[in-house]
Amino acid sequence: MIHILLIVCSLFTFSANAAVQDFCVADLKGPDTPAGYTCKPAAKVTVDDFVSTGLRFAGNTSNIIKAAVTPAFAEQLPGVNGLGISIARLDLSPGGVVPMHTHPSGSELLLVTQGFITAGFISSANTVYVKTLKKGDLMVFPEGLLHFQVNAGGVTAVAFASFSSATPGLQILDFALFANDLPSKLVEATTFLDDATVKKLKAVLGGTG
Repeated sequence: MIHILLIVCSLFTFSANAAVQDFCVADLKGPDTPAGYTCKPAAKVTVDDFVSTGLRFAGNTSNIIKAAVTPAFAEQLPGVNGLGISIARLDLSPGGVVPMHTHPSGSELLLVTQGFITAGFISSANTVYVKTLKKGDLMVFPEGLLHFQVNAGGVTAVAFASFSSATPGLQILDFALFANDLPSKLVEATTFLDDATVKKLKAVLGGTG
């Protein structure tokens, strides 16, 4: 009997201690590491750490790609830190595009809520998967694979992208090639593009070299 009581007390103590680890709200004053942010002291956690209102509003699509992504990652929504989830709003004006890009730390699930979006990804075997999506449609993009979204209608399209990471990361292929100081000759050698094309794209995207 005493042995059973000790076991019950031990389980209760474990449960009480585990409850302290219900969440790890991001301490944004600390560094963002591959393991996420460190935890904010529990005494400083408020309900606002678990709430975001930013996705109510359309993003500014007055840019070269006519697109806007409004994230609710750990930096904007500290409560998702350590939970392996996050979300973002995508606004695509007519003619808008999210160029070929990857999320190195998370898979993506895209839900279209307005308009039409042609979306697709390329597998590591170079197989292409493309579909035009309408309101209510979903498409998943596996972690790390190149993918894109293009407005496929004459009206603004809206979608919400959820991720399997609080900080999924982002690398846009066009910007990686043409929006930095990577020397043009190296870009030409690795892409088989001619010098004039590379320099034109660098000029458009603000690159040098």
